[in-house]
Amino acid sequence: MQRLAFKMKLNPGQKKAYTKRHNELWPELRKLLKQNGVSEYSIFLDEETNTLFAFQKVSGEGGSQDLASNEIVKKWWNFMADIMEVNPDNSPISIPLEEVFYMP
Repeated sequence: MQRLAFKMKLNPGQKKAYTKRHNELWPELRKLLKQNGVSEYSIFLDEETNTLFAFQKVSGEGGSQDLASNEIVKKWWNFMADIMEVNPDNSPISIPLEEVFYMP
């Protein structure tokens, strides 16, 4: 089991919209993530900087960031593009983070 962490950036004033959209996560996207080994997925917000910190537990080699070619994922990215910083293909600008401490 790997633990993956990355950060993204929320546009100012979009906390409510971001939270609402994730609380109503599409069942087909939830199923896709589970089928691809994502057993846990948490996202935290630093409101001072609008930085989103994401953490996943993943079995296998990749996490949610490796599903870029899936149509459900592309549809989700398009849905989220108006409230966060994104790349030209609407994927979130995501910066992997190195684990420097872990206490099981």
